[in-house]
Amino acid sequence: MRRCCLALWLLCCAVVAHAAPGATQRFPAPAGTTSAPLRIQGSTDLEVFASVIADYQRLHPHVEVIYHDVAAQEMQTRYLQNPRRADGPDLMISSGMDLQAKLVNDGYALAHRSERTEQLPDWAQWRHEAFAISYEPLAIVYNTRLLPAARVPRTRRQLLDLLRAPDGLLRGRIGTYDALRSSVGYLAATQDAQRGSISGALLAALGDNQVVLEEHTATLLDDVANGRLLMVYNGLGSYAKARAEAGQPLGLVYPEDYTLVALRTALIPRTAAQPALAHAFLEYLLSPRGQHVLEREAHLIPVMPGAGSGGAVLRDPSFRPIPLGPGLLVYLDALKRRQFLEGWRGSVSQSAAP
Repeated sequence: MRRCCLALWLLCCAVVAHAAPGATQRFPAPAGTTSAPLRIQGSTDLEVFASVIADYQRLHPHVEVIYHDVAAQEMQTRYLQNPRRADGPDLMISSGMDLQAKLVNDGYALAHRSERTEQLPDWAQWRHEAFAISYEPLAIVYNTRLLPAARVPRTRRQLLDLLRAPDGLLRGRIGTYDALRSSVGYLAATQDAQRGSISGALLAALGDNQVVLEEHTATLLDDVANGRLLMVYNGLGSYAKARAEAGQPLGLVYPEDYTLVALRTALIPRTAAQPALAHAFLEYLLSPRGQHVLEREAHLIPVMPGAGSGGAVLRDPSFRPIPLGPGLLVYLDALKRRQFLEGWRGSVSQSAAP
C-alpha cells in the first residue's frame, strides 16, 4: 500500500511540469493521509512551487497538499466572495503584497508568532499576520541574441532615451505588465509613480512605442525568449534568472537608479479549515531548510536575514524593498485606484499594441 501511495505521489509531481496556469494540483501524502489536506492558493507558478511542496512532504509524509495556482487579484476576489467556502484556502501565498495587506487590514488573517517570524525585518511582516517568504526584484529583461549589448539600458533614463531613439528599435517590441489586469503590474506602476521622477515620461514613451501589455510573467518572458519582444520592463527577476540559467537567451538588468523589490507574502486566512497545518507550513517556509529549497529548487530569493542570496538585496543600495504595511493601502482606495488607472491608461493603453 505504501509503495502505491509513493508511486502516485511521484507521478503527481512529474505531471506538474506540464500543468497549465490556473491549474489545481493534488500532492497525495507519500505515507498515506492521516488528516484533511492542506489547501494552498498561490500566485507562484505551480511548476515553480512543486519542489517546495515535495520537500515539505519529505518532512511530513502524512500531509496531503492541494495547490491551486491562481493570479493574485483572482485569489483575493474569490476569497472575499465566499470566505467560508468548503474548499477555501488554509494558506494564501501571493506576489500581490498590497492585496495581502488589504486582507490583513480588513481582519481576514490569523496571527502567527514564532522565533522565526521575529527574525524578519520589520518591513517584511505586518501585524504578525502577513509575512514575506521571498524577495522579487523587478528587472529589465532583454533578448541577448537580438539586442546589442551597447544598447541595453542600465537606468530608467537610458531606457527612456532608447524608447525615444530615431530608429524606433523598441516600437512594438517592448512589453510590461498590464496594470489593469495584473496585481504585480499595478503595484509596480504605483511604486514607480511614487519613486521615479521620470515615471510619467517613461509611461508616455512606452505608449508611443506601442508597448505590449500582458497579465502573466510567463507570457512576457516567452515573447522575449522567442524574439517577438526585445525587452520587458519591470519583469519578475527570479523567473527570468531561472530561465536564463536554463539556457534561454535572456539577460537581466536591475536598474541602477533604483530596483523595486516586491515581497512574496503568506497569510493564514481566519476561515482556514486546517490552521495548524498552515502554521506548520509557514514555519517550514521561513526555516533554514525551507529558505534553502526556495532558492535552490524554486529559484526564488530567500527573505530571511543571512539566507543565501537574500543578503544581497539588503546590501545593494539600489535595491528598494517595498515595505509590507499600511502604506500599501493608499492605492487600493477605490477612488485613488480609479484615478491612477485612468491616468495610466491615458499614457499607455491607448497607444499600446493589442
